[in-house]
Amino acid sequence: MDGFFGQLLRIDLTTGSISVEPIEEQVFHDYLGGKGLGTYLLLREIPGDVDPLSPANKLIFVTGQASDTGHPAASRYGVISKSPQTGIYAESYSGGHVAPVMKGTGYDAVIIQGASTEPVYLVITEDGVRLENAASLWGLESYEAEDRIKAQAGLKNAQALVIGPAGERLVRFACIKNNYWRSAGRTGMGTVMGSKKLKGIVFSGKRKAAVHDPERVKALIKDLRRIGRDSGGVKAYFNYGTPMMVSMLNEVHSFPTRYWKQGRSPWVNTLSAEYMNDQMKVKSRACKGCFIACGKLTEVLQGKYRGLTIEGPEYETIYALGGLCCLETLEEVVYLNDLCDRLGIDTMTAGNLAALTIEAGLQGRISGAPGYGDAEGIAKLIHSIVKREGLGAVLAEGIKTAASRWGMSDQAIHVKGMEPAGYDPRVLKGMGLAYATSDRGACHLRATFYKPELSGIIDPKQIKGKAELFVDYEDRLAIFDTFIFCRFYRDLLEWEALQELIEAFTGRAYTRGELKDMANRIITLTRTFNLSCGITRADDTLPPRFFKEPLGEHGEHSINREELDQMVSEYYALRGWDEKGVPPPGGGSG
Repeated sequence: MDGFFGQLLRIDLTTGSISVEPIEEQVFHDYLGGKGLGTYLLLREIPGDVDPLSPANKLIFVTGQASDTGHPAASRYGVISKSPQTGIYAESYSGGHVAPVMKGTGYDAVIIQGASTEPVYLVITEDGVRLENAASLWGLESYEAEDRIKAQAGLKNAQALVIGPAGERLVRFACIKNNYWRSAGRTGMGTVMGSKKLKGIVFSGKRKAAVHDPERVKALIKDLRRIGRDSGGVKAYFNYGTPMMVSMLNEVHSFPTRYWKQGRSPWVNTLSAEYMNDQMKVKSRACKGCFIACGKLTEVLQGKYRGLTIEGPEYETIYALGGLCCLETLEEVVYLNDLCDRLGIDTMTAGNLAALTIEAGLQGRISGAPGYGDAEGIAKLIHSIVKREGLGAVLAEGIKTAASRWGMSDQAIHVKGMEPAGYDPRVLKGMGLAYATSDRGACHLRATFYKPELSGIIDPKQIKGKAELFVDYEDRLAIFDTFIFCRFYRDLLEWEALQELIEAFTGRAYTRGELKDMANRIITLTRTFNLSCGITRADDTLPPRFFKEPLGEHGEHSINREELDQMVSEYYALRGWDEKGVPPPGGGSG
């Protein structure tokens, strides 16, 4: 099938063996690449009862059919495994400049299995694979590790993935980092790398998979760029990036604040995109080939953090570290963002855990906790997590462990062990469905359903029939993930555009119905894996506090169990699963 090499690279870190295996063409017909291919391989390769930190767990790196073609949306790679954070299906994606050279090595997927006894790194090129000693890199923070590993590899135009100290010390929500500030951030994929003593991977390659209709691909890319020039959404991302969501969510009482007790922050004016553009030096940056350029290279110009420069902070980091922890200025968020990046931990989980710890201290459950608004205290807490010292030793095991240890399981905000994004489901009820049913724990990206709820496409309070629109969004973005397209192209690439692109890249014409069937197959595979990990319908729910604690001055924003259960039941039926969320033999409706 055009668009793919039909090759899988397998590397066993226990034995040092390296092999190349064919991927049957039917697999690409049924699942395409990216998430589709990776999830197929996950079900084939990893038993549901495997210990995520054991050598038996595997890391599956994937690209898509457009990854090496210059398509503006296709600058992302994916990694799929079993999560050490949640114990279920794990997927994480990262942008930057890695995906094209990863695909350029000539493989559609790379499976890394086993575990080394000593620190190592991999060099993967179109000419072969090298396994190198990483003793001199072990312990380095992510920025220096990335620079050093590329220098040691000695390859022109190479790109690298690395872990920081958090991954080495098996903090369960460690990231994989690339291009300094880009992260495969959620579900603990850096932790799996650390469990294998794998400090990093260098990729270098210029191979090209055959494209069915190169001229058509060029024309479709040209059309996309033309449409993008007139898009208000593209202009907004270019000018403000994701921090533009701070003011928007705060206005509708959905900017989580003071550990999910409030929906509005009194410091919104100093956490917003407008503040960032006015008070900091900001330059737009793009992933490879992208014209949206949502990344913001930001330099702090005043105060104790003057001169600090990062790409960011993104909205989710601002909500988690700024809103939940009641920080008063964006400069403080930048400071903690930089610390998390260097150490290699997910900022969203770090902010949620810090706020939980603050609450535990205020309630007298623990001693030594920072207070709300204490950026330096939170920084010390983050260091303690990575060092696994004091309170950090508990927090490093994740929110379920910390909440249980401190008697706060009824207060902790998470679904299946992963904390939600900054969209409160008491206001945006479709996000409640999204968090409850997401295959990797509470997640906003599987359907980005905040978009139709905020834009007025569907009433945020609507319950009946909401699952139908949700499934359509989730299906389309599952197809996005077979390309590993950036989510910010969702308004530019509707179903018809995806059909045209797939035919131009692969030569295979799919109807919209066939693509929806494919999406359902992929999502049903993730469900099948999670069922093998012990997930049941009882896990497809929200934290108890969301049902008990309404938001707003008059409690006008709420969600109840009956509303969520109705949406979940409708979702299951649309997927072709039974009332317990179990697909029939052979899959769901597709």
